[in-house]
Amino acid sequence: MTSRNVSCFPEARKVAIFGGTHGNEMSGVMLVNMWKKNGAEIQRNGMVTKPFITNPRAVEKCTRYIDTDLNRAFTPENLSGPWDEGLPYEVQRAKEINQMFGPKGSPDAYDVIFDLHNTTSNMGSTLILESSTDHFNLQMVHYIKKSIAPASCAVLLNEHPHLKYSTSRSVAKHPIGLEVGPQPQGVLRSNIFESMRDILKHALDFIELFNTGVEFPPCAVDVFKVIERVDYPRDANGNITAMVHPHLQDCDWEPLNPGDPMFQTFDGRAVPYQGSSPVYPTFINEAAYYEKQQAFVITRREMLAATAIRKSI
Repeated sequence: MTSRNVSCFPEARKVAIFGGTHGNEMSGVMLVNMWKKNGAEIQRNGMVTKPFITNPRAVEKCTRYIDTDLNRAFTPENLSGPWDEGLPYEVQRAKEINQMFGPKGSPDAYDVIFDLHNTTSNMGSTLILESSTDHFNLQMVHYIKKSIAPASCAVLLNEHPHLKYSTSRSVAKHPIGLEVGPQPQGVLRSNIFESMRDILKHALDFIELFNTGVEFPPCAVDVFKVIERVDYPRDANGNITAMVHPHLQDCDWEPLNPGDPMFQTFDGRAVPYQGSSPVYPTFINEAAYYEKQQAFVITRREMLAATAIRKSI
């Protein structure tokens, strides 16, 4: 920090774009495979951008994962433990990726990793941050949001100590997730594909500008901060007894007020939200989260202040 309250960061020279962390989320898979054949549109002066398929076996089978969720596998225990042929495939893969793009937390780690995902939820385009104090990333998402306007792009902040998980992108100094939907698993939709492609273009433009010495002034970023996971109502045997209510379905990012219907039992009874203040649900009825016992995530809306940033001299 300088006396003018400007955050200085080294140039971002090493950038990666991950696709196929979940092998049935097709936009990232197809974009990365396209850029591996011809990466001219993702290269910028002064940096190298590497497109990379993170879970090739899952991509080949068009399934979320083989043994375990790769986007939960980058734990200190997995990354530091001894190599063993009997380890789950995704744990082996996490070790390999950590060596290629990390090691996580080291000075040698990649500067930025974009991790491309699709959701079955009606979330639109969503950038996912893992820290409220990474001013480089805050400035980047602010730049992206301005660049794509009037199209919208929500920012989801997940730094909840009990709900945050060990993502593949967390290997980088500045990890960013990009979630675009709604898109069914194993399906490619042109509008979703192009939205993801456009956001990546602006993100890379930002990094190039930063590297050339552009100073970005202080800004404020509207974020949705993860507060709580909400499961479906279940019986004593763990079976789901209610569905997402039709008034909540497809209403990601819209306020859920106390007393609003949240679930609907199979016999038609509404189950209301009983919180004390409005919240903003997202990942509503995400197909991949049934196995994780999650119907949606509750967020609160916050405004984060980002300092001015420039590259270190």
